[in-house]
Amino acid sequence: MYVYILQCNDSTYYTGVTNDIERRLAEHSSGVNKTCYTYKRRPVKLLFFESYSDAVIAIEYEKKIKRWSRRKKEALIKGEYESLPKLSKKHFKS
Repeated sequence: MYVYILQCNDSTYYTGVTNDIERRLAEHSSGVNKTCYTYKRRPVKLLFFESYSDAVIAIEYEKKIKRWSRRKKEALIKGEYESLPKLSKKHFKS
């Protein structure tokens, strides 16, 4: 299984999970599903993907990434793993 992040032509990010990354990217690019978020935001560009041997873990990670801020997704895309915990914390003024 793969978790992936696409950049759409409006600069938004789409996060998904699939068992065939090449097929799924082709589906997003060709607009197979007219109800998909990416349909009206094509072309799309694959920015990030990771493979998992366990589908349950892949789906959990996809759901987690979908809740992340744009800045945190960009850190993941850039491979800046050390900054992910910092971007998770809410900073409150005292």
